[in-house]
Amino acid sequence: STMRKRKTTDSPHSSTDLSEGNEKLRLKQEVGLISGVSLIAGTMIGSGIFMSPEWVLHHMGSPASSLLIWAACGLLAMFGALSYAELGTIIKESGGEYIYILRIFGSFPAFLFAYTSVILVRPAGLAAVCLSFAEYAVAPFYPGCSSPQVVIKCTAAACILLLTIINCLNVRLATSIMNIFTAAKLLALLVIVVGGVVLLAKGQTQSFQNAFQNTTAGIGAVGVAFYQGLWSYDGWNNLNYVTEELRKPEVTLPRAVMIAIPLVTCLYLLVNVSYLAAMTPSEVLSSGAVAVTWGDKVLGSWAWLISLSVALSTFGSSNGTFFSGGRVCYIAAREGHMPDILSMAHVRCLTPSPALLFTSAMSLIMIISGSFTSIVNFFSFIAWFFYGMTISGLLYLKIKKPELPRSYKVPIIIPIIVLMAAVYLVLAPIIDQPQTEILYIVLFIFSGVILYFPLVRFKCHPRFLQRVTLHLQLFLEVAPTTKDAN
Repeated sequence: STMRKRKTTDSPHSSTDLSEGNEKLRLKQEVGLISGVSLIAGTMIGSGIFMSPEWVLHHMGSPASSLLIWAACGLLAMFGALSYAELGTIIKESGGEYIYILRIFGSFPAFLFAYTSVILVRPAGLAAVCLSFAEYAVAPFYPGCSSPQVVIKCTAAACILLLTIINCLNVRLATSIMNIFTAAKLLALLVIVVGGVVLLAKGQTQSFQNAFQNTTAGIGAVGVAFYQGLWSYDGWNNLNYVTEELRKPEVTLPRAVMIAIPLVTCLYLLVNVSYLAAMTPSEVLSSGAVAVTWGDKVLGSWAWLISLSVALSTFGSSNGTFFSGGRVCYIAAREGHMPDILSMAHVRCLTPSPALLFTSAMSLIMIISGSFTSIVNFFSFIAWFFYGMTISGLLYLKIKKPELPRSYKVPIIIPIIVLMAAVYLVLAPIIDQPQTEILYIVLFIFSGVILYFPLVRFKCHPRFLQRVTLHLQLFLEVAPTTKDAN
């Protein structure tokens, strides 16, 4: 059959024979602490901090309340990542939410997550980041006017194709690029922070006088402001998608989280203070791209550096999103929830190239058909629905199975706070401002039921798929993989 049966035991002897030896084909453990920090920080720092501040301010109404939202988003991301770190030391498998939902709640909810994530969420997130990269990359070529949509979409598509080649060739190459781009974007944010400190030292503090004036208190407005802020922090859970590729995951996972997220949170707060030092709240709200406006005001003739930095930042972020997103598809296929070909790895490069190619194809479709505008809110709605489910799984394990071996434990109050926040973030926009798009998303998630029962539960597969899988396997030079028996 073309869909593999779920393995209840993964012994090291169930490997694929390659050539004449008895060599096991598996993804290498190439991600150390520095690469782990880069994967988290590098994916989190994308387009959000350069584009979301005006929207957080718009929904909250005042500078001080918007800064509180940024701090709260950082704290929530930290709590979520610490909870995931404990899950990652109990279930030492790649796949993030997917593998945790599968092992705790079973096959059906895990399939719904994989189906939604692989077809919609990951490609939409990648498409959104690549579109924002393209907007900044082509802007210098169209001074004084908006860039043509065709040029933006073609540039975004080229970005996805380049990322596909990099990630299919070599894991080490992908992580090296991630490390370089993370260093570059941290440098760019430090330039903005230092600029803000200089402005504050000169006495430009008018934005912080009566800083809570005009604060919005509506439940829905706060929820949407959280969505915009959390979009900038998205990626806090990325290391859990590549657990099997981590060196010493029980040590590396918690350490990388504890370094990366506080670092990003502090930078985000300081960058927002810098924006508000350079511009009045009304100038921030009227700015199409806050970072570029800041560059024009503070750097003068060197303002092009900010556009370049944003382009580099979004490219690095899309590389991290692509790196981890392809793993969800790969792991889901390995567990029998996706076509078998997607669970295979290239025999020489040792990368999950079929899963990466599939993710790339879905992202290209999203770019052709969509735009950046409403992706953020709907992406966040689905993401927090499944984050909440995963965190409730951790609470179940902490209460019902405390005897399970784990090298790291998080205090139970932390996952409880994250679960309450997830419930709020899912329900607040629905209660305050119901939108038909959210209904479409819920219908899409549950449309997976139609596919689950015939294809996964009862394994009704057309015979021609087996031949298609075989031909694709030969064409792509890929073979089934085994996972480490941790």
